[in-house]
Amino acid sequence: MKTLKYIFSFALIFFMSCAEDDNDLSFIDKVEAPSEVSAVFKPTLDEDSGNLGLISITPNAIGAASYNINFGDGTEMLAEVIQGESVVHQYAELPEGEFYDVIIEAVGITGLTTTGTESLPVVYEAPEMSCVLNENIEISNDIAISKEVDVTVTAKYGISYEVYFGEPGKDEPKTANNGEPLDYQYQEAGTYTIRVVAMSASSQTTECVFDFEVTAILQPLASAKAPPFRQTSDVISVFSDKANYEYNLANDLFPYWDQGANWNVGQFLIENATYTDTIVRYTGLTYQGVQLGAEIDASEMEFLHLDIWTADDNDAQVSPISASTGTNQYDLALTANEWTSFDIPLSYFIDGGMSMSDIAQFMFLGAPNGGAIFVDNIYFWREASSYTPLLFDDFEGNGNITTWDGDQAGLNTDFVNPYVNADNFSDTVLEYQDTGGQYANVQFLRDSKFDLSAGKSVFSLKIYVPSSGITGSQTNQVSLKLQNSELGPNLWQTQTYIIKEIVLDEWQVVTFDFENDNWINQNNNGTDPDPVDRTDLDKVVIQVNGENNNDNVIAYIDDFNYGTTQPADSPPSPRDGFEGKGTITTWVEDQAGLDTDFANPFMDANNNSPTVLEYQDTGGQYANVQFTVTPKFDLMAKSKFTLKIYVPSSGITGSQENNISLKLQNSELGPNVWQTQTFIIKPIVLDAWQEITFDFVNDDWINQNNNGPDPDPIDRTDLDKVVIQVNGENNNDNVIAYIDNFNYHK
Repeated sequence: MKTLKYIFSFALIFFMSCAEDDNDLSFIDKVEAPSEVSAVFKPTLDEDSGNLGLISITPNAIGAASYNINFGDGTEMLAEVIQGESVVHQYAELPEGEFYDVIIEAVGITGLTTTGTESLPVVYEAPEMSCVLNENIEISNDIAISKEVDVTVTAKYGISYEVYFGEPGKDEPKTANNGEPLDYQYQEAGTYTIRVVAMSASSQTTECVFDFEVTAILQPLASAKAPPFRQTSDVISVFSDKANYEYNLANDLFPYWDQGANWNVGQFLIENATYTDTIVRYTGLTYQGVQLGAEIDASEMEFLHLDIWTADDNDAQVSPISASTGTNQYDLALTANEWTSFDIPLSYFIDGGMSMSDIAQFMFLGAPNGGAIFVDNIYFWREASSYTPLLFDDFEGNGNITTWDGDQAGLNTDFVNPYVNADNFSDTVLEYQDTGGQYANVQFLRDSKFDLSAGKSVFSLKIYVPSSGITGSQTNQVSLKLQNSELGPNLWQTQTYIIKEIVLDEWQVVTFDFENDNWINQNNNGTDPDPVDRTDLDKVVIQVNGENNNDNVIAYIDDFNYGTTQPADSPPSPRDGFEGKGTITTWVEDQAGLDTDFANPFMDANNNSPTVLEYQDTGGQYANVQFTVTPKFDLMAKSKFTLKIYVPSSGITGSQENNISLKLQNSELGPNVWQTQTFIIKPIVLDAWQEITFDFVNDDWINQNNNGPDPDPIDRTDLDKVVIQVNGENNNDNVIAYIDNFNYHK
């Protein structure tokens, strides 16, 4: 019956104010036009009209305040109806198979309108339908919603129908147009008497009555959301066969712990075209759990994850069990008929006196006893301690992408970085040169298809587009497209892509996430799948400032990564390229000359940066340069300090070893900061730019140790000052040095 056409328009509304100029009307910009316009028709009894053709029309739409109704029978007057009200109109009878097109214009609060059309048959004959179920009347249990019944009635000569669902205390019927479905959810499963009343354009009706068994869905119909991709070092799995998390196959998911006679356990399978998911089922739950094949040390993890489904209104409890310290139950508030996900901080168990270093069992408890739960994806995890992309290229000779290719664009994957600064210290980058190619891009082909599921949907890159290299008036943007190389010249027809705007004349990181960003499908083959569900994509195409133009673009691309979302950089993040974009604003000299804006006197292929830090020790006994950060360093999260240094032999006096020290101190100790410092010394060569890294996890570090203890630097939380010293201290020798590209990182 329903043949809807939507027409969007905007009725201009003038707001007039004499005194209140500060009214905030910004919300108007966010209001959308009404949607899902419809109307329900129902014959109306009226003895004066002869009970023929008198039809009540109740319009409805999302976001509508009122309606204008054109009755579709030539009546010139439009009916105005507010939301929730009805209008009655007398219709003349039509031959069977013909309709009145009733036009409903839904009007929103701002005047935005949407128009829909409903087809109305008007026949005075009594409705004709069979009372044999599933002929003219379809009644069925909903396949996805527990205790919900779906009804559709298609009666000859029918306009609409009513259904009385027979639930005690709920006597009002639900009404739908002939041929359109309606649904009803019962409070409890059971057998109910359902009465169906079909109506035509007269007072005559036809009724059918059925005893129908309403059923509850007692098991999940779909899997819980797949766990995200994680590095193996950041997860310890107990059970999860739908993730990349390996677990001990000796784990006993159904141990007998003398629970009594009513408990039952087993495995439940969810199967579809692409996977089979095994789920643990505990029914008649008093207490049950997992006997681990080997004890788990989860002391370095941060969370316990669980996915639980139940059809009951009951809750449950869970506890890992420590071999040495026992249990500490956590209350699980469950939502009936859907998966509930939990990420429980392990601090909850630890604060209750539990050790997480010797987990031997898991226990689930019914709350109250006797319910049923389905459990999946049991694992410990922590935020990423490191990040290893699945595909990457830093254009420094590191990476696993070897097939970069230009398509109507010049390509150089070993180009000297022309814009070295604190945002990108890299020596070499990819040069992208579009000299007017209509579809200019750079691309590479992966040797296997992408699997964008489980969080493996993120591509990122650094890009610098100088304004001097652009012609034309295209929007400044970069696109990342995924294609199926097997389609040959037609691969673009099914591509999926994301477009991101960029700014000119600066390095920026651009991220493309095919799970969470707004993606676009080319859709030339008629389908519109979610990229995360596709398994045919293997080509990556990068395009700057669009296609179908002959404009010129020069761009520089660096640090291409594909995998999961990279962990956010934790503060502090001191870095300085001495080009005016560093995050260190408090460089201080101590018995040494310091210039943070010194023209690089030794610019070459190893460091083409225009400006550097000049370090000038003219004989100070403890000469150094230094800075302080906020907050304190967390060397567990990031342990490395990297810089470039050039020490000309002509600037040195004395016989000290040529080296550089990086010292970490606690500024709160004032003049005694040196007494608890920790430091690393590295040798250097003269007359050459070199990159030095100080790693307080893997390098040999030294503690000053003047206050007795000798802690590992990664266990300290009091360090906030960095001191850089060239050729040691306790001497009066001269040293001139040039420092660049200071960075603190993982």
